[in-house]
Amino acid sequence: MEHKNNPHAAKHRYLSGQRVLPKAISDKSNIAAVIDNMDAYNGGRLRAACQLMREKYVHEDVTIGLSIAGALTPAGLGPSAIIPLMNHGFVDWLVSTGANMYHDLHFAFDLPMFRGSHTVDDADLRAKGVTRIYDILFDYEDVLMETDRRLRKIMLRPEFQKEMGTREFYHHLGKVVNDHEKKHNLGEVSVLAAAYRNGIPVFTSSPGDSTIGMNVAGLELLAETSTLRDQFKLKINPSIDVNDSTAIILNAKKYENGKTGVLLIGGGSPKNFMLQTEPQIQEVLMIPEAGQDYDINITDARPDTGGLSGASPGEAASWGKIDPTKLEETVTAYLDVTVALPLLVAYVLQTTKPKKLKRLYDRGDELREKLVKSYLESNKEVEELRSLMKQLPK
Repeated sequence: MEHKNNPHAAKHRYLSGQRVLPKAISDKSNIAAVIDNMDAYNGGRLRAACQLMREKYVHEDVTIGLSIAGALTPAGLGPSAIIPLMNHGFVDWLVSTGANMYHDLHFAFDLPMFRGSHTVDDADLRAKGVTRIYDILFDYEDVLMETDRRLRKIMLRPEFQKEMGTREFYHHLGKVVNDHEKKHNLGEVSVLAAAYRNGIPVFTSSPGDSTIGMNVAGLELLAETSTLRDQFKLKINPSIDVNDSTAIILNAKKYENGKTGVLLIGGGSPKNFMLQTEPQIQEVLMIPEAGQDYDINITDARPDTGGLSGASPGEAASWGKIDPTKLEETVTAYLDVTVALPLLVAYVLQTTKPKKLKRLYDRGDELREKLVKSYLESNKEVEELRSLMKQLPK
């Protein structure tokens, strides 16, 4: 009623934002100042994402998940942006395509890739043994095949001879490449090595969809045809990852009374895997929960073509992935991630203090026990399902 009688008060709700009157960029402007000066469109969305990191993700009780899709590690975003963000304490768990973790190994093994051009003759590249990822060029034999050779030998080590999720697989692999980095004085160049050092669990939701998974399959085939099946025991079980990733979110929200935030770089399976932890808690395990507290999307996909459907903050809230009462604390920036991610990381490093590492990998058994406890307490179908399981043939 007040607004009807006072149209100026009604207007104020729309006109209460900061005035669009940016300061001129000068030779004294740093990246944080430039971003804070962005007023509108996707520049404004990048500003909002950066400020949300600074104001909400910075708190110690916020558990942060980072998902990365697309060919980001070949572009060097591991050493330039992702590792600094991990070391700063702003990545507590990571979901990545297998391809990103495979190409991360080129850096770990000091196998070079080079700046090039996307306007080249690909048939000629193939004839000359050069592989291309857009404008990144590298040697097929000395980089791609050499990475495969080293990876296969690593996967034949004793610690890999068991059934495991990608979380444990990457931890073992991270230890190997961390040792290689140190031995050869490479600096911090591998995301997997940084994850190992910082106790950050890494997941790949589709482990067969990468050269890492292809090499696992190749070794398994060799074991079967060489009657060595009992010796080569490596099996990647994605169900282990579903439960281990869900346990991270449940622990943060229920047992530590904290909050969770996601930083979704690109889309695809990693984004969905990170967000599905909440439906897994609420829908499958039937444990009362509300959804992620904070959500930042940096993407060039669109919901109306299916590329972002179910994952934009509004739609995600309808699935229980995002807390519907927290939608004002979500941001979607439609930007090239190779431009936006370095800027966001620079902003975070310039405007926040490092957070204490949560080292969630080291707490894996504890978190899983909490998940099981909550599941058995909350799910009314447990006894019925157990009864049906008992009827399965042995």
